[in-house]
Amino acid sequence: MIRTGLDDDLDPGPRDEADPLSHLRSRFVGAQSPLVYLDGNSLGRPLTVTAARLAEFVTGEWGTRLIRGWDERWMELPTTLGDDLGPVVLGAAPGQVAVSDSTTVWLYKLLRAGVDAQLRRDPRRTEIVVDTDNFPTDRYVAEGIAAERGCTVRWVEVAAHEGLTPELLAEALGERTNVVVLSHVAYRSAYLAPVPALAELTHASGGLLLLDVCHSAGSVPVELDAWGVDLAVGCTYKYLDGGPGSPALGYVAARHHGTLAQPVQGWMGHAEPFAMGPGYRPAAGIRGFLSGTPPILGMLAMQDMLALLEEAGIEAVRAKSVALTDYAVALSDAWLAPLGVTLASPRDAERRGGHVTLSHPRMREVVAALWADDVLPDYRDPHGLRVGLSPLSTSFEEVHRGLASVRALLQPD
Repeated sequence: MIRTGLDDDLDPGPRDEADPLSHLRSRFVGAQSPLVYLDGNSLGRPLTVTAARLAEFVTGEWGTRLIRGWDERWMELPTTLGDDLGPVVLGAAPGQVAVSDSTTVWLYKLLRAGVDAQLRRDPRRTEIVVDTDNFPTDRYVAEGIAAERGCTVRWVEVAAHEGLTPELLAEALGERTNVVVLSHVAYRSAYLAPVPALAELTHASGGLLLLDVCHSAGSVPVELDAWGVDLAVGCTYKYLDGGPGSPALGYVAARHHGTLAQPVQGWMGHAEPFAMGPGYRPAAGIRGFLSGTPPILGMLAMQDMLALLEEAGIEAVRAKSVALTDYAVALSDAWLAPLGVTLASPRDAERRGGHVTLSHPRMREVVAALWADDVLPDYRDPHGLRVGLSPLSTSFEEVHRGLASVRALLQPD
């Protein structure tokens, strides 16, 4: 057991010993190495079983089945994998989720589809509502679509350490509201949006809600169906461990199938892709939102992580996530606050996702020094060191070592 010289309530040893998920950590590549990885909300560690899966795919399905693989499994993988993701991490019934493209492409397709449907219903609905601290891609895509479709972006000013509250959203909604673009967990502060309340307000105004679950899927319980979310997008290389550049997920609530038309009309979304006909006829359901050839290799790794998440249970994963972030906050209060560090995330765990951001004017240089010493958080302006804690692969002892390194770098000579 590690002894720190601290009060027992800051000792990581008892926490790791009591962690009911600690035995799963050994399944991740490099988890037992000296490297401290505090950036799991940017890129997850791979599972050891994934190496065997990828090798077997090359020598098996790809190497022996060749083009037959498309007929045998690959053509349906975007939707079958989507149906697997639905109940485990998204709270979505079958037929509403597909895996393909990138988050940016899904954002464009679903936001543009929603905007166009709303304009057809009421040409006066010309405002896309976005908060000023939303992830850059979400903001950029919204601005681009607004310019394309003759709309405007209704910006909602939010505090950097908070996010979009029901009170702030209510002030921005009205008869011109088209689509509200919202992140479930804010990428900088980790603010956990109260989605049910925000969805209710959006629908009462006549708008649609598009939810970005990039920083929550696989770490925080998501209930897209129960919350009444209309559209959702999310990446799979963070808590879902799909690997660098793995394809994103898109969700379209079943009630919108047949009424929303996606704008990137590719052969994979055609009702008969191999008919190679002269005109486009969209496939029914979520398949009609596909565009190009699906990236099969990029879908393999997340299948292993999905199985592990199902084994652990998302509620247990969330409980571990809360314990880890609470511990990071406690260490920061004890060690870093006296050195001028402030918490740039909600202190209340019920309002916080799976990471914690710590602010200090020197954090950019601190992060650079940490990386050189195999301690890997990430940096976000302004002055933010982001501690991303992937619940199944991160230990309390790892958090302890990481923040001890931050303290050492901030202490005066």
